[in-house]
Amino acid sequence: MKILGIIPARGGSKGVPGKNIKLLAGKPLLQYTSDVAKASKYLSKIVLSSDDDKIIELGKIMGLDVPFKRPNNLAQDKSPTLPVIIHALDFYANQGEFFDAVCLLQITSPFRTIEFLETAIETFLKNDTDSLVSVIEVPHEYNPHWVFEADDKGILYISTGESEIISRRQDLPRAFHRDGSVYLTKTEVLKHQNSLYGKSISYIESSKKTYVNIDTLEDWNKAEQLVGVFNKDM
Repeated sequence: MKILGIIPARGGSKGVPGKNIKLLAGKPLLQYTSDVAKASKYLSKIVLSSDDDKIIELGKIMGLDVPFKRPNNLAQDKSPTLPVIIHALDFYANQGEFFDAVCLLQITSPFRTIEFLETAIETFLKNDTDSLVSVIEVPHEYNPHWVFEADDKGILYISTGESEIISRRQDLPRAFHRDGSVYLTKTEVLKHQNSLYGKSISYIESSKKTYVNIDTLEDWNKAEQLVGVFNKDM
């Protein structure tokens, strides 16, 4: 399977100004994702999708493919991810190069290892699902079987639709949330279903020990605290 690795990195971050090129333990944040992506034996090509000249320049220095500058309309605060992926796929398709799947690697989740990425891709290939996402287990107090929603009369009901609450924590099924580190999706799903997930989704569990998704200065401070733990695990 021919897989395109996409590293999205727009400029204009408000939570942490210039975060994609900001130094984390002496390395630009982008480098953590770039180094792992380039080490993968499964990614046929790795492209940096950015609208920012400084990020583009740094990406080229790191050896990433940067054949285009992302259009401004795809680099706004509320720009969704899917059109950014389609833009990259269409660019290569116009050059006569096609990919069976895309691996999206977000810079804001810097603490992934090459072993983790390769296992994610191998799981995706083995299960032959429409997509794969990296996840972290939800704490039991936030398990959907213990979460309530309210109707317009102010009456609570269990979010899963069940009539009885599971009373014991030990009886709760495991539940997960996306952690943002790895997304793998078949190209046909992206283009024909207009979806990042499709109908079948496999998963890989990330380490809670080094989990961070950098969006705010508080997240950045957490990353600075965790980087030593991550480097020890590498």
